Amino acid sequence: MKAIHDIAVLLSDGTLDPHLRAIAGKVADGQRITNDDALLLFEHGSLSFTGSLANYIREQKHGDNTYFNRNFHIEPTNICLYTCTFCSYSRLIKKREEGWEYTHDEIMDQIRKYDGQPVTEVHIVGGVLPQYDVAFYTKLFRAIKDHRPDLHIKALTPVEYHYIFKKDKLSYEDGMRLMLEAGLDSMPGGGAEIFDPEIRDQIAGGKCTGDQWLRIHEIWHELGRRSNATMLYGHIEEYRHRVDHLDKLRQLQDTTGGFQTFIPLKFRNENNQLSHLPETTAIEDLRNYAISRIYLDNFDHIKAYWPMIGRDMAQLSLSFGVDDIDGTIDDTTRIYSMAGAEEQNPALTTEQLVDLIRRVGRKPLERDTLYNVLHDYTDTVFESDNEYKGYVSLPVTN
Repeated sequence: MKAIHDIAVLLSDGTLDPHLRAIAGKVADGQRITNDDALLLFEHGSLSFTGSLANYIREQKHGDNTYFNRNFHIEPTNICLYTCTFCSYSRLIKKREEGWEYTHDEIMDQIRKYDGQPVTEVHIVGGVLPQYDVAFYTKLFRAIKDHRPDLHIKALTPVEYHYIFKKDKLSYEDGMRLMLEAGLDSMPGGGAEIFDPEIRDQIAGGKCTGDQWLRIHEIWHELGRRSNATMLYGHIEEYRHRVDHLDKLRQLQDTTGGFQTFIPLKFRNENNQLSHLPETTAIEDLRNYAISRIYLDNFDHIKAYWPMIGRDMAQLSLSFGVDDIDGTIDDTTRIYSMAGAEEQNPALTTEQLVDLIRRVGRKPLERDTLYNVLHDYTDTVFESDNEYKGYVSLPVTN
């Protein structure tokens, strides 16, 4: 494979900085890099160097396999008690006329819109308000499962759970157990932002701390369930803060093994309090994906969230450690479009996602939320957006 050739070239390059060559040697030998190694990669690793290492790891883990799913988002409200400086999505209570607040019945109406469609996941996150409490969400999860038992519920971040459990005087342990019993299947990775307390206080003051975010995921993993993790980068943080964030995730994963996917989230600077900051370049974005793949040796998957970075960048990321580009979305999320993301109306058909993956020589696999492969679209010939022939149905595997 080209990835093996590329890393062999790096190891034999006499002009390469010896410290970088040592990191390449660790990657080739399957050894874990240190925090100092990661900081060196951020400060001195070129795009071609970090990309070659990350692509080697990606192909060792997954070959050309590239995953996506059929999903849609529900955002119960964008009205929020918190005032995160990076957020373009939320509205304060005093400006609630600028936002939305869906009732239980309105959310269920959105669920029913997908009756008869082959979606496998509903992703539920939103603002934090008192009426969206434990009772509201447990009732909602049960109603979704009663209506469509096979629909995977991936819902709420530790920011939301921390607030509603505190409001109802519940421990994290008891609260997460209630959510599990109500039908919650997995947790998304949002709300992590940056764990470093100094940076977190400046961009997301008042929300749950980094330690509390990690603890809620740890409890969920102890219940035998899976979750994702994110990092918001490209604002006021420094490289050392990114490394610290990755280190905390890797340590928890060593303990629980409960994380499935890591998703780097690019800060977008429209319509928020940090609009004076420039956004990171495409080169920096790709390096960040690559270094994340190199460092997080115990995470199976690295995801590029295509509605945030655009389709072209999502394709490029598949050569920089990424093996997952999320799902069809169906124009159901406004979190990043309101912040100036390239995709203002984020929706792709299955055919478009498959084509996006195949055009860069990768193998498109439709997965469910837990990465069981549902369909292999490598040789699929599509007749229209909704009709196709020749698809291969694979047995569900764990």
